[in-house]
Amino acid sequence: MINRQTKQITRWPLTGLRKNFPMALDEADHRLFVGIREPARLAVFDTTSGRMIAALPSAEDTDDLYFDAEHKRVYVPGGEGFIYVFQMKDPDHYRLLTKIPTALGGRTAGYFGRQKKDTHRFFLAVPYRGGQAAEMRIYTIQE
Repeated sequence: MINRQTKQITRWPLTGLRKNFPMALDEADHRLFVGIREPARLAVFDTTSGRMIAALPSAEDTDDLYFDAEHKRVYVPGGEGFIYVFQMKDPDHYRLLTKIPTALGGRTAGYFGRQKKDTHRFFLAVPYRGGQAAEMRIYTIQE
């Protein structure tokens, strides 16, 4: 972590967790979300102390991870064929809200929040695989 005011670098250990990749920040609640590949977990850190708040089972083979500040949700697409959706109860408590079936290899995504009234969109790139053509899937976020 780099402190923007002091430029000081701090390292936070991932004890028992390996291969962290995607990250998202909830600046208002001082939380950093990290996608871990081994074992597949969503790790949640307190950015003021560096303390790990949670390490929840999550999507296998993730490339992206997004925090939806309006709904207090974390979206984690995985190449295993699911998007995991986690709900924040409060900054110290999270739960798996749902696992949305997608397609094998669909792990690259984009979330852009509210674009127009009642339109939150989540985009998922599904690669060509076997007889399945490459495609872009668009999901609408539900309240």
